[in-house]
Amino acid sequence: MSDREQPFIEHLIELRNRLLKILLAVVAIFACMMPFANEIYDFVADPLQARLTEGAGMIATEVTSPFLTPFKTTFVLAFFVAIPFVLYQFWAFIAPGLYKKEKRLLAPVMVSSVFLFYAGMAFAYFVVFPIIFDFFISSADADIKVMPDIRSYLDLALKLFFAFGFAFEIPIATVLLIWSGVVSAKDLARKRPYVIVACFAVGMLLTPPDVISQTLLAVPMWLLFEVGIFFGRWIKRDNTATAS
Repeated sequence: MSDREQPFIEHLIELRNRLLKILLAVVAIFACMMPFANEIYDFVADPLQARLTEGAGMIATEVTSPFLTPFKTTFVLAFFVAIPFVLYQFWAFIAPGLYKKEKRLLAPVMVSSVFLFYAGMAFAYFVVFPIIFDFFISSADADIKVMPDIRSYLDLALKLFFAFGFAFEIPIATVLLIWSGVVSAKDLARKRPYVIVACFAVGMLLTPPDVISQTLLAVPMWLLFEVGIFFGRWIKRDNTATAS
């Protein structure tokens, strides 16, 4: 084996070990949360259940749904809880190959990424869910009793959680683009009209087919883009000061 191949093998072994640590962490968190799987699903479904008419409730159209749906909910939530540990393992793997300047930026970027992802999920749960479920249920005919399927609701909820979680990472992506020199804050500001159109296009693809939920995703994405430009300008000033 050549000297060049040996470090590559060592990196693969380290990557495998860190992925195993991530898997074990998720499984351990999941094992602790599994006894409360039904309560966890009830919490996730509460924004919809609280708006169902009296005598209506959620239903299971498949025999396995009463078990598998809370199981899936708990496993995904366990991964969400483990995200700080996942990012730490990612940081520990790439940190030895970074310069000091890159390490100083990457650490706050990772902390901010975790905070923004959780903020996006919280925004979806506490703001978006009540608005869109009020709209959907109120639009039903008076003779129709709304009784959603638990699996279908979970699929919708997870889709919105991921959509808003990743959408709230836009300031991080914007700052990294500016910091890396791929584009300047001034150039991004010039492309604002295209970004706004792109935000609404993404909102149309990632949310249910109604204007309200699409707007509730598109507008925060645009505002977070503006936040990224704002902080990107300050990073550019710091780099200029360092160079001089």
